[in-house]
Amino acid sequence: MATVICTRFTEEFQLYEELGKGAFSVVRRCVKVLSGQEYAAKIINTKKLTARDHQKLDREARICRLLKHPNIVRLHDSISEEAHHYLIFDLVTGGELFEDIVAREYYSEADASHCIQQILEAVLHCHQMGVVHRDLKPENLLLASKSKGAAVKLADFGLAIEVEGEQQAWFGVILYILLVGYPPFWDEDQHRLYQQIKAGAYDFPSPEWDTVTPEAKDLINKMLTINPAKRITAAEALKHPWISHRSTVASCMHRQETVECLKKFNARRKLKGAILTTMLATRNFSEPEECSRAAAQVDPKCGISSESERRARVCRLRHTATDTQSQRH
Repeated sequence: MATVICTRFTEEFQLYEELGKGAFSVVRRCVKVLSGQEYAAKIINTKKLTARDHQKLDREARICRLLKHPNIVRLHDSISEEAHHYLIFDLVTGGELFEDIVAREYYSEADASHCIQQILEAVLHCHQMGVVHRDLKPENLLLASKSKGAAVKLADFGLAIEVEGEQQAWFGVILYILLVGYPPFWDEDQHRLYQQIKAGAYDFPSPEWDTVTPEAKDLINKMLTINPAKRITAAEALKHPWISHRSTVASCMHRQETVECLKKFNARRKLKGAILTTMLATRNFSEPEECSRAAAQVDPKCGISSESERRARVCRLRHTATDTQSQRH
């Protein structure tokens, strides 16, 4: 009896331009022929996948089917054909949140509060459904469209797992970056960087943190608490005054230095991401831990050098932004 090969995706969808590319997959815009509806198709070449890889792919599809929230990129279908597996997601056209911020004419602490609120609501939904994302980073924070005020969407559940019980997440790093444009932990030596993170060794250096409200700093401290049992949960964070009473608590002052720092931060991570993708594509990394070790091999300077690289105490990015601003005056 002949084997029947599934061709449902090929028959029902038309593929168009590439939207993004990872080490093991490509994302392309696609249109459902009958309805004309646009989607984003994550296309995984299954020819070289191991049995374990197939299990992880099935897990990703299973998890994405569980999640239905306005701040999460939704999975509409999962189709397996002879040589490829297709995950059909919402088409989000607004690009990355962090890239959008640097293009804005006005960006304030209140805007950061609104952004983190949407991220927290997405993460809370995940936790309520027994899911931990495990890859919360700028690249996975997208915008639904180019329209002003478009919803933030959490994407890419390739590393997500299903768990039981109350969950904690590390939101503070994202919020810290949203407020000043650089991360709370930074060192060119990966070992020292990990030690900083484990020790919770961060601060709020002057002058950029002088204009951030005490309530915002309080929330960051609660989010970056090392002990998971004492760390604030997503549900608790949403009730914090800096978020729940944003209009009266969060500052509305434009944060130009944050925008300048964020431009440098974006350039740095984009280059590092491109280098890492190339490394992963030419090696066989199947576990998150192996990917992490590969990431640690990437030169943290990533081709970007400035006077600030020699300043040890404060993150290089804020000094670079300060220099940029000085040149304008």
